[in-house]
Amino acid sequence: MLLCIDIGNTNTVLATFDGDKIVHSWRIKTDARSTADELGLMFRGLLAGDAVEITGVAACSTVPAALRSLRTMLARYYGDLPNVIVEPGVKTGVQLAIDNPKEVGADRVVNTLAAHALYGGPSIVVDFGTTTNFDVISAKGEFLGGAFAPGIEISFDALAARAAQLRKVEPAKPRSVIGKNTVECLQSGLYYGVAGQVDRIVELMAAELGGGVRSVIATGGLAWLVKDECRTITAHEPMITLIGLRMVYERNV
Repeated sequence: MLLCIDIGNTNTVLATFDGDKIVHSWRIKTDARSTADELGLMFRGLLAGDAVEITGVAACSTVPAALRSLRTMLARYYGDLPNVIVEPGVKTGVQLAIDNPKEVGADRVVNTLAAHALYGGPSIVVDFGTTTNFDVISAKGEFLGGAFAPGIEISFDALAARAAQLRKVEPAKPRSVIGKNTVECLQSGLYYGVAGQVDRIVELMAAELGGGVRSVIATGGLAWLVKDECRTITAHEPMITLIGLRMVYERNV
């Protein structure tokens, strides 16, 4: 089986593929301080727990320190297996139609590849993670750029940190838009505020593209929270980055 690893700022998501079918998946906390040996023990423990035998590895990371540890870990623990780490020089088939291609995160490249293969284009991927990322894909599968906004949890944390009488609360849909207490007021502002932000940005992007978009795909660890409130979202694919990693692996190995 192929093991795909997506190391994000907050969480690391892993999945194994048998062909194009996801067989196992795990989500763990990202710790940029983890050493190569700690990563190796963690990953091998997860695989051993489900008796998984892997034949190759595909990975990407938006955390430079974690990427260094991952590279060392793969060489030390999986050196006999073919592996692909998405970085400059790796064949993805995605044209980066932006000012500085070196600035693009590997996750946005593989999201573009998977979104175009699964849903066609023009399309937009909305990734609800540490940040809320908007990735715009052309009809031909080019990455056209996008937008960044503060993520849902970052926004909650910032309010609690900067406002003396506010506190951290669980991100959740409130019972009504008009909050009747502090917790509901916080939840309402963030929940409906994020949904409105997503819809407005998507609408402006679609208008700028001229002919609109074919699909708007929600992904990321917090997509489940607000996707149903966003009228512009047409699909939910929580594993789109891992699917893209599988496709990149197939192009290179």
